[in-house]
Amino acid sequence: MPTVSALQDVTDAFNRHDPDAIMYFFADDAVFESPRGADPWGTRFDGTAAVRQALASRFSGIPDVHYGGDCHFVAGGRGASEWTLTGTTTEGQRVEVRGCDLWTFRDGFVVRKDSFWKIVEPPMDR
Repeated sequence: MPTVSALQDVTDAFNRHDPDAIMYFFADDAVFESPRGADPWGTRFDGTAAVRQALASRFSGIPDVHYGGDCHFVAGGRGASEWTLTGTTTEGQRVEVRGCDLWTFRDGFVVRKDSFWKIVEPPMDR
């Protein structure tokens, strides 16, 4: 059964940039749907090898990425995490976005992580 504590542990592993600790929570057939991509669901990564590579890309693209201000809840086999992602890309662009993950679990393991980010745009002149 998934728990709020497990979601906090996953977030802590993300903040340590520790793929082994993160992947401990994922089933072998897990799917990660990223917040960006050419499809309505973003880019989909199937299986632990693909999920691990996608996460490694996040850590290499935003080397100081951090998920703060997080809160979590679990209801049955589903869960949600809210957070603020901060960091600086390798190109020097500062990132600060509010986002969430929708989690689906089976037998206590993550089978789907669906991530969403707010789109930050410059203020409109009025």
